Amino acid sequence: MAGLDAATSGRIDIGGADVTSVEPADRGVAMVFQSYALYPHMTVAETMGFGLRMNGLPKAEVAERVARAAGILHLEPLLGRKPKALSGGQRQRVAIGRAIVREPEVFLFDEPLSNLDAELRVKMRLEIANLHKGPGATMVYVTHDQVEAMTLADRTVALRAGRVEQVGTLLGLYDDPDNLFVAGFIGSPKMNFFPIVALAGNGAGAVVRLPRQDGLEVPLPVAAPVAEGRNLILGLRPERFDPNGPVGFETRVDVIEHLGSAPYAYGDPEADEPLTIELPRNSGVKEGTLLRAGFGPAHAHLFDAGTGLRLR
Repeated sequence: MAGLDAATSGRIDIGGADVTSVEPADRGVAMVFQSYALYPHMTVAETMGFGLRMNGLPKAEVAERVARAAGILHLEPLLGRKPKALSGGQRQRVAIGRAIVREPEVFLFDEPLSNLDAELRVKMRLEIANLHKGPGATMVYVTHDQVEAMTLADRTVALRAGRVEQVGTLLGLYDDPDNLFVAGFIGSPKMNFFPIVALAGNGAGAVVRLPRQDGLEVPLPVAAPVAEGRNLILGLRPERFDPNGPVGFETRVDVIEHLGSAPYAYGDPEADEPLTIELPRNSGVKEGTLLRAGFGPAHAHLFDAGTGLRLR
């Protein structure tokens, strides 16, 4: 998108214009890198205005744009400093300021907060969110951090190996995943997956068996045809367990993890991934005891074991 690599196929449109073969400097984009990529011998003001000076803008306009960006990012006291005199968060703000002064149509953010500590990431998320409200430019933001995606994105694109797996709001992807990858990637703790076998299906629903849970049989509401004996995967979010659910099984609690808002119980150590169950805050469940993992079938997701695609 930035033009640093040539497109091997397809086309890139920005604002309705085909920029596939356009030089990077002429695309109307500004990129913020994961590594700040600041010039060590330049001050903050010089760094932010460097690209504008190279494009031949008058000094007065360069100074005006730099001052405006510095005001947005609270960099005014730092304009005379060099990068070695800045903290990590300040350096990242300078990198963002260098992008702002270009007044681009599109901002490209490449994991810009991954080098910051947790407290600074929170502050910079707010800075970027406020920045988006200001100029109104489109922002394309690459991240592995789901909190960043949830708090910043209007639309979320789940990518795997260059392939778009699903597009929508993050909550839409969380509640209604199209495949196993999206279901497992979105959410922390991740969705539980159970290998199951279809016993019967008639187009209005299916009955499946959970071999590892003492052969528990579960009726699932699904419209897709399900042949008897078909290998499937049942997915269930940790918060969807309810000891009073209509179907359920018992599992031994090996570890309880307290994460502040809610504790999580982990069981079934022989499985590839431990079973994760969100508990009520004052549940009184102890490690080493048996817990009834009940749930409602309507909360379960059904996936084909071979293709990974969701059955609805």
